[in-house]
Amino acid sequence: MDLLQITWDASPEIFRIGSLAVRWYGLFWALSFYLGYEIILRIFKKEGVSLKQVDSLLIFMAVGTIVGARLGHCFFYDFGYYSQNLIEVLYIWQGGLASHGGAIGILIALYYYQKKISSQSFVWLLDRLVIPVALGAFFIRMGNLMNSEIYGIETSLPWGFIFERRGETVAKHPTQIYEGLTYLVLFVLLGWMYLKKRKSLAPGFLTAFFGLFMFIARFLVEFIKEPQSAFEENMLLNMGQILSIPIIITGIVVMYYALRHKKRQDAAKNT
Repeated sequence: MDLLQITWDASPEIFRIGSLAVRWYGLFWALSFYLGYEIILRIFKKEGVSLKQVDSLLIFMAVGTIVGARLGHCFFYDFGYYSQNLIEVLYIWQGGLASHGGAIGILIALYYYQKKISSQSFVWLLDRLVIPVALGAFFIRMGNLMNSEIYGIETSLPWGFIFERRGETVAKHPTQIYEGLTYLVLFVLLGWMYLKKRKSLAPGFLTAFFGLFMFIARFLVEFIKEPQSAFEENMLLNMGQILSIPIIITGIVVMYYALRHKKRQDAAKNT
């Protein structure tokens, strides 16, 4: 390792048996769902919600996340190709998942879960689900790091990575680490607020905080990230930033109404 660069040549595979390869990315995906299940299980138990609802929630979230992330990538980042090769939309093992599509998939899946199974409100579920989702986002970015993908532009900073498996010869920003650590901090903050403050927080506050924290961070990191698709090269804002803007605006609106609702509640108690 040079003092001014880190050579990154990690294998994306943990081990291989014949044609079967176990990859770090897949392990991190599985770990995010497992830990997410355990977190939600404890939340439901803590708040007296039927634990039978947890297994169904896991299935809905798994399907919503994977289908949404895959379709998001195909539609937002490479529509021209996949519109002519529809069968390859199913080739998820070839890579190509978009976090914004995953967010949309989660919302749709959670809506149907709340209507058909849950005894709690949609906002109640969201305020709790964002906690493990933040942790899952951290693991996914670590999977991107092991795949040597979604990294940044050239840098002279001492923690720049030379991604040799991608043919790079100069150090680039390890934006996977930047985002991953941001999401890990977000997970800790959400967990702390839930454990210590949830009884005093207005419905929707945790969801709004999650959306603002995550996607403002994502918007800023995109400025030093290499384009994921060729069409982004001459854009003022790339696709990740464009897709983040509506979520940020929604987060501001939800935060405003959550705080106003809380203020009204407090005023009513004091009268």
